[in-house]
Amino acid sequence: MPSLEARHLTKRYGTFFALSDASFKFDGNGAIGYLGPNGAGKTTTLKMMTQLARPSSGEAFINGIDVQVDPKRALWEVGSVIESPEPYPWQTSTAALEMVGDLRGMSRAETRARTRELTTELDLPPMDRKTGKLSKGQRQRVVIASALLSDPSIIVLDEPTSGLDPAERIAIRNILLRLKKERLILMSSHLLSEVTEICDRAVFINQGKILLNDTVAAISSRYAETEVDVEFTGPVPVEKFVALSGLADGVNLIEPARFRITYDGRDETRVAILRKCIELGPVRTFAGATLTLEDAYMKLIGADSRSEKIASTQRR
Repeated sequence: MPSLEARHLTKRYGTFFALSDASFKFDGNGAIGYLGPNGAGKTTTLKMMTQLARPSSGEAFINGIDVQVDPKRALWEVGSVIESPEPYPWQTSTAALEMVGDLRGMSRAETRARTRELTTELDLPPMDRKTGKLSKGQRQRVVIASALLSDPSIIVLDEPTSGLDPAERIAIRNILLRLKKERLILMSSHLLSEVTEICDRAVFINQGKILLNDTVAAISSRYAETEVDVEFTGPVPVEKFVALSGLADGVNLIEPARFRITYDGRDETRVAILRKCIELGPVRTFAGATLTLEDAYMKLIGADSRSEKIASTQRR
Protein backbone atom coordinates (compact mmCIF):
# COMPACT_ATOMS: atom_id res chain seq x y z
CA MET A 1 0.00 0.00 0.00
CA PRO A 2 1.56 3.35 -1.02
CA SER A 3 2.25 5.86 1.73
CA LEU A 4 3.60 9.39 2.17
CA GLU A 5 4.61 10.85 5.51
CA ALA A 6 6.10 14.13 6.71
CA ARG A 7 7.38 14.37 10.27
CA HIS A 8 7.90 17.91 11.54
CA LEU A 9 9.32 19.12 8.21
CA THR A 10 10.80 22.60 8.53
CA LYS A 11 12.61 24.77 5.98
CA ARG A 12 14.27 27.93 7.24
CA TYR A 13 16.07 30.64 5.30
CA GLY A 14 17.76 32.80 7.91
CA THR A 15 14.93 33.96 10.16
CA PHE A 16 12.24 33.21 7.53
CA PHE A 17 10.35 29.93 7.77
CA ALA A 18 9.16 28.75 4.35
CA LEU A 19 7.74 25.69 6.14
CA SER A 20 7.29 25.21 9.85
CA ASP A 21 6.81 21.85 11.61
CA ALA A 22 4.67 20.24 8.88
CA SER A 23 3.42 16.73 9.64
CA PHE A 24 0.99 14.45 7.79
CA LYS A 25 0.61 10.82 6.72
CA PHE A 26 -1.41 9.34 3.86
CA ASP A 27 -1.88 5.65 3.04
CA GLY A 28 -3.56 3.90 0.12
CA ASN A 29 -4.93 5.10 -3.19
CA GLY A 30 -6.68 8.44 -3.67
CA ALA A 31 -5.91 12.11 -4.17
CA ILE A 32 -4.83 14.63 -1.54
CA GLY A 33 -5.00 18.33 -2.27
CA TYR A 34 -2.27 20.45 -0.71
CA LEU A 35 -3.99 23.78 -0.73
CA GLY A 36 -2.78 27.29 -0.10
CA PRO A 37 -2.10 30.70 -1.65
CA ASN A 38 1.07 31.43 -3.58
CA GLY A 39 4.03 31.47 -1.18
CA ALA A 40 2.25 29.33 1.44
CA GLY A 41 4.93 26.60 1.44
CA LYS A 42 3.37 24.07 -0.94
CA THR A 43 6.24 23.68 -3.40
CA THR A 44 8.78 23.74 -0.58
CA THR A 45 7.03 20.74 0.99
CA LEU A 46 6.88 18.79 -2.27
CA LYS A 47 10.56 19.47 -2.95
CA MET A 48 11.54 18.08 0.43
CA MET A 49 9.30 15.04 -0.11
CA THR A 50 11.16 14.29 -3.36
CA GLN A 51 14.72 15.27 -2.26
CA LEU A 52 14.85 18.38 -4.45
CA ALA A 53 15.47 20.35 -1.24
CA ARG A 54 16.84 19.38 2.14
CA PRO A 55 14.82 20.18 5.26
CA SER A 56 16.33 22.34 7.98
CA SER A 57 14.83 19.78 10.33
CA GLY A 58 12.30 16.98 10.21
CA GLU A 59 11.98 13.91 8.01
CA ALA A 60 10.12 12.76 4.88
CA PHE A 61 9.16 9.12 4.33
CA ILE A 62 7.88 7.39 1.20
CA ASN A 63 6.55 3.86 1.67
CA GLY A 64 8.19 3.97 5.10
CA ILE A 65 11.66 4.78 3.71
CA ASP A 66 13.47 7.94 4.79
CA VAL A 67 13.99 10.07 1.67
CA GLN A 68 17.25 11.56 2.97
CA VAL A 69 18.74 8.24 4.13
CA ASP A 70 17.92 6.11 1.06
CA PRO A 71 16.61 8.39 -1.70
CA LYS A 72 16.94 5.92 -4.57
CA ARG A 73 14.85 3.26 -2.87
CA ALA A 74 12.39 5.79 -1.43
CA LEU A 75 11.76 7.52 -4.77
CA TRP A 76 11.69 4.37 -6.89
CA GLU A 77 7.89 4.21 -6.73
CA VAL A 78 7.40 7.96 -7.21
CA GLY A 79 6.63 9.98 -10.33
CA SER A 80 6.76 13.73 -9.79
CA VAL A 81 6.22 17.00 -11.64
CA ILE A 82 7.58 19.91 -9.60
CA GLU A 83 7.59 23.58 -10.68
CA SER A 84 6.22 23.11 -14.22
CA PRO A 85 9.05 21.37 -16.07
CA GLU A 86 8.72 21.02 -19.84
CA PRO A 87 10.43 18.78 -22.41
CA TYR A 88 13.09 20.32 -24.64
CA PRO A 89 11.23 22.07 -27.48
CA TRP A 90 13.33 20.41 -30.20
CA GLN A 91 12.47 16.92 -28.92
CA THR A 92 9.55 14.90 -30.17
CA SER A 93 7.27 13.48 -27.49
CA THR A 94 8.75 10.05 -28.22
CA ALA A 95 12.31 11.32 -27.71
CA ALA A 96 11.33 13.08 -24.49
CA LEU A 97 9.86 9.90 -23.02
CA GLU A 98 12.79 7.79 -24.23
CA MET A 99 15.16 10.12 -22.38
CA VAL A 100 13.15 9.69 -19.17
CA GLY A 101 13.06 5.92 -19.70
CA ASP A 102 16.85 5.86 -20.04
CA LEU A 103 17.23 7.83 -16.81
CA ARG A 104 14.85 5.42 -15.11
CA GLY A 105 16.89 2.42 -16.25
CA MET A 106 14.16 1.11 -18.55
CA SER A 107 14.98 -0.72 -21.76
CA ARG A 108 13.84 0.88 -25.01
CA ALA A 109 11.38 -2.00 -25.47
CA GLU A 110 9.87 -1.30 -22.03
CA THR A 111 9.69 2.43 -22.78
CA ARG A 112 7.99 1.88 -26.14
CA ALA A 113 5.44 -0.51 -24.66
CA ARG A 114 4.66 1.83 -21.77
CA THR A 115 4.45 4.81 -24.14
CA ARG A 116 1.81 3.01 -26.19
CA GLU A 117 -0.25 2.47 -23.03
CA LEU A 118 0.09 6.10 -21.96
CA THR A 119 -0.77 7.41 -25.41
CA THR A 120 -4.21 5.89 -24.99
CA GLU A 121 -4.56 6.54 -21.26
CA LEU A 122 -3.60 10.24 -21.43
CA ASP A 123 -4.72 11.00 -25.00
CA LEU A 124 -1.20 12.15 -25.87
CA PRO A 125 -0.57 14.38 -28.92
CA PRO A 126 1.09 12.99 -32.09
CA MET A 127 4.30 11.44 -30.76
CA ASP A 128 6.45 12.45 -33.74
CA ARG A 129 5.63 16.16 -33.34
CA LYS A 130 8.21 18.40 -31.68
CA THR A 131 7.04 19.42 -28.23
CA GLY A 132 7.79 23.10 -28.95
CA LYS A 133 4.87 23.03 -31.41
CA LEU A 134 2.40 21.60 -28.91
CA SER A 135 -0.10 23.55 -26.82
CA LYS A 136 0.68 24.02 -23.12
CA GLY A 137 -1.98 21.46 -22.23
CA GLN A 138 -0.50 18.91 -24.64
CA ARG A 139 3.00 19.47 -23.23
CA GLN A 140 1.56 19.04 -19.75
CA ARG A 141 0.21 15.64 -20.74
CA VAL A 142 3.63 14.62 -22.05
CA VAL A 143 5.17 15.72 -18.73
CA ILE A 144 2.58 13.74 -16.76
CA ALA A 145 3.30 10.77 -19.05
CA SER A 146 6.98 11.05 -18.15
CA ALA A 147 6.05 10.91 -14.45
CA LEU A 148 3.96 7.79 -15.10
CA LEU A 149 6.41 6.08 -17.43
CA SER A 150 7.81 3.68 -14.83
CA ASP A 151 4.26 2.96 -13.56
CA PRO A 152 4.81 4.41 -10.06
CA SER A 153 2.32 3.87 -7.25
CA ILE A 154 2.77 7.46 -5.99
CA ILE A 155 2.45 10.69 -8.00
CA VAL A 156 3.49 14.11 -6.68
CA LEU A 157 2.24 17.06 -8.72
CA ASP A 158 2.90 20.76 -8.22
CA GLU A 159 0.01 22.90 -9.56
CA PRO A 160 -0.77 20.42 -12.40
CA THR A 161 -3.24 22.71 -14.21
CA SER A 162 -1.41 26.02 -13.74
CA GLY A 163 -1.61 28.20 -16.85
CA LEU A 164 -3.97 25.90 -18.74
CA ASP A 165 -7.12 27.07 -20.49
CA PRO A 166 -10.50 25.72 -19.24
CA ALA A 167 -10.68 22.88 -21.78
CA GLU A 168 -7.13 21.72 -21.02
CA ARG A 169 -7.78 21.99 -17.27
CA ILE A 170 -10.82 19.73 -17.61
CA ALA A 171 -8.78 17.20 -19.60
CA ILE A 172 -6.06 17.05 -16.92
CA ARG A 173 -8.72 16.85 -14.19
CA ASN A 174 -10.33 13.83 -15.86
CA ILE A 175 -6.94 12.15 -16.18
CA LEU A 176 -6.25 12.64 -12.46
CA LEU A 177 -9.68 11.31 -11.53
CA ARG A 178 -8.82 8.09 -13.36
CA LEU A 179 -5.30 7.86 -11.98
CA LYS A 180 -6.29 8.24 -8.32
CA LYS A 181 -8.26 4.99 -8.43
CA GLU A 182 -5.03 2.99 -8.59
CA ARG A 183 -2.42 5.40 -7.19
CA LEU A 184 -1.74 7.79 -4.35
CA ILE A 185 -1.63 11.38 -5.64
CA LEU A 186 -0.38 14.37 -3.67
CA MET A 187 -1.06 17.54 -5.61
CA SER A 188 -0.52 21.14 -4.62
CA SER A 189 -2.96 23.77 -5.84
CA HIS A 190 -4.26 27.24 -5.11
CA LEU A 191 -7.51 26.46 -6.99
CA LEU A 192 -10.22 25.46 -4.53
CA SER A 193 -12.52 24.22 -7.29
CA GLU A 194 -9.77 21.89 -8.55
CA VAL A 195 -9.25 20.30 -5.15
CA THR A 196 -13.01 19.93 -4.61
CA GLU A 197 -13.44 18.16 -7.95
CA ILE A 198 -10.41 15.85 -7.78
CA CYS A 199 -9.35 15.24 -4.20
CA ASP A 200 -10.65 13.05 -1.39
CA ARG A 201 -8.72 14.91 1.31
CA ALA A 202 -7.46 18.46 1.64
CA VAL A 203 -4.57 19.90 3.60
CA PHE A 204 -4.79 23.66 4.18
CA ILE A 205 -1.46 25.47 4.51
CA ASN A 206 -0.79 29.17 5.01
CA GLN A 207 2.40 31.08 5.85
CA GLY A 208 4.36 27.82 6.08
CA LYS A 209 2.02 26.19 8.63
CA ILE A 210 -0.47 23.38 8.14
CA LEU A 211 -3.80 24.60 9.44
CA LEU A 212 -6.09 21.66 8.74
CA ASN A 213 -5.95 18.11 7.35
CA ASP A 214 -9.21 16.25 6.77
CA THR A 215 -11.56 14.85 4.14
CA VAL A 216 -13.17 17.39 1.81
CA ALA A 217 -16.63 16.38 3.05
CA ALA A 218 -15.67 16.67 6.72
CA ILE A 219 -14.08 20.08 6.24
CA SER A 220 -17.16 21.44 4.52
CA SER A 221 -19.53 20.07 7.16
CA ARG A 222 -17.33 21.19 10.07
CA TYR A 223 -17.64 24.82 9.04
CA ALA A 224 -21.40 24.55 8.62
CA GLU A 225 -22.12 23.64 12.24
CA THR A 226 -22.95 27.22 13.27
CA GLU A 227 -24.92 28.17 10.17
CA VAL A 228 -28.35 27.18 8.96
CA ASP A 229 -30.18 27.92 5.72
CA VAL A 230 -33.89 28.69 5.83
CA GLU A 231 -36.07 28.97 2.73
CA PHE A 232 -39.60 30.35 2.81
CA THR A 233 -42.37 29.74 0.29
CA GLY A 234 -42.17 33.41 -0.67
CA PRO A 235 -40.02 36.53 -0.12
CA VAL A 236 -39.60 37.75 3.46
CA PRO A 237 -38.43 41.31 4.26
CA VAL A 238 -35.02 41.29 5.95
CA GLU A 239 -36.21 43.70 8.63
CA LYS A 240 -38.56 41.00 9.97
CA PHE A 241 -35.54 39.06 11.20
CA VAL A 242 -35.21 41.47 14.10
CA ALA A 243 -37.43 38.84 15.75
CA LEU A 244 -34.29 36.65 15.95
CA SER A 245 -32.47 39.21 18.08
CA GLY A 246 -30.68 37.42 20.91
CA LEU A 247 -30.75 34.11 19.02
CA ALA A 248 -28.92 34.77 15.77
CA ASP A 249 -25.44 36.25 15.45
CA GLY A 250 -26.16 37.30 11.87
CA VAL A 251 -28.63 36.96 9.01
CA ASN A 252 -27.55 37.06 5.35
CA LEU A 253 -29.87 37.27 2.38
CA ILE A 254 -29.03 34.61 -0.24
CA GLU A 255 -32.16 34.91 -2.39
CA PRO A 256 -35.44 36.81 -1.83
CA ALA A 257 -36.92 33.81 0.00
CA ARG A 258 -33.71 32.21 1.30
CA PHE A 259 -31.49 33.27 4.21
CA ARG A 260 -28.37 32.02 5.97
CA ILE A 261 -28.47 32.42 9.74
CA THR A 262 -25.38 32.27 11.95
CA TYR A 263 -25.83 31.15 15.56
CA ASP A 264 -23.91 29.63 18.49
CA GLY A 265 -24.28 26.03 17.26
CA ARG A 266 -26.39 24.83 20.21
CA ASP A 267 -29.38 22.58 19.47
CA GLU A 268 -31.73 24.61 21.68
CA THR A 269 -30.80 27.81 19.82
CA ARG A 270 -31.42 26.11 16.48
CA VAL A 271 -34.87 24.94 17.63
CA ALA A 272 -35.73 28.44 18.86
CA ILE A 273 -34.64 29.95 15.53
CA LEU A 274 -36.83 27.50 13.64
CA ARG A 275 -39.84 28.46 15.76
CA LYS A 276 -39.26 32.16 15.12
CA CYS A 277 -38.86 31.53 11.37
CA ILE A 278 -42.20 29.70 11.25
CA GLU A 279 -43.76 32.82 12.76
CA LEU A 280 -42.22 34.95 9.97
CA GLY A 281 -43.83 32.92 7.20
CA PRO A 282 -44.36 29.42 5.75
CA VAL A 283 -41.00 27.59 5.82
CA ARG A 284 -40.14 25.35 2.85
CA THR A 285 -36.77 24.08 4.09
CA PHE A 286 -34.62 24.47 7.19
CA ALA A 287 -31.23 22.74 7.18
CA GLY A 288 -27.58 23.10 8.07
CA ALA A 289 -25.77 25.32 5.58
CA THR A 290 -23.74 23.48 2.96
CA LEU A 291 -20.51 25.37 2.62
CA THR A 292 -18.12 24.92 -0.24
CA LEU A 293 -14.49 24.10 0.38
CA GLU A 294 -13.79 27.70 -0.55
CA ASP A 295 -16.01 28.96 2.27
CA ALA A 296 -14.20 26.76 4.77
CA TYR A 297 -10.80 27.75 3.44
CA MET A 298 -11.49 31.49 3.59
CA LYS A 299 -12.78 31.17 7.16
CA LEU A 300 -9.71 29.24 8.22
CA ILE A 301 -7.24 31.55 6.47
CA GLY A 302 -9.02 34.56 7.94
CA ALA A 303 -8.74 33.11 11.44
CA ASP A 304 -5.07 32.29 10.88
CA SER A 305 -4.33 35.82 9.69
CA ARG A 306 -6.05 37.30 12.73
CA SER A 307 -4.04 35.00 15.02
CA GLU A 308 -0.82 36.06 13.33
CA LYS A 309 -1.66 39.73 13.84
CA ILE A 310 -2.42 39.12 17.52
CA ALA A 311 0.85 37.21 17.99
CA SER A 312 2.76 39.97 16.20
CA THR A 313 1.21 42.59 18.46
CA GLN A 314 2.07 40.55 21.57
CA ARG A 315 5.71 40.19 20.43
CA ARG A 316 6.02 43.97 20.21
